[in-house]
Amino acid sequence: MPGFLLHVNAVMQCTHMGKATIAPSQPRVVVSGQPIATMASVIAVAGCAFTVPGPKPQPCVLVKWAMPSTRFLVAGQPAALVPGPGPGPGICQSVEQIPAGPPIVGVVQARVVGS
Repeated sequence: MPGFLLHVNAVMQCTHMGKATIAPSQPRVVVSGQPIATMASVIAVAGCAFTVPGPKPQPCVLVKWAMPSTRFLVAGQPAALVPGPGPGPGICQSVEQIPAGPPIVGVVQARVVGS
């Protein structure tokens, strides 16, 4: 499935408004001047205020991305793809790996498409 290459400055958040930040896993391949994310990139979430009944805090701390490129590898890792702004192809998780919904992608580069 084709999608835009995800880069480290893409604007993303969890469904509870915590800010997601992509740590660059490689510096060599760039798009719009920013390193692209691979499936090895860590996507951390900060500022999530999600609490389950009890009240037990279960903030989102990590995004597991689920849309790898099948044709484009960077340093042996598939590039991460995103279909466009809106709900992203991944799942936000708490420290206990409890799923908490998809990440919301706000801004992503729209020049380079991969598959």
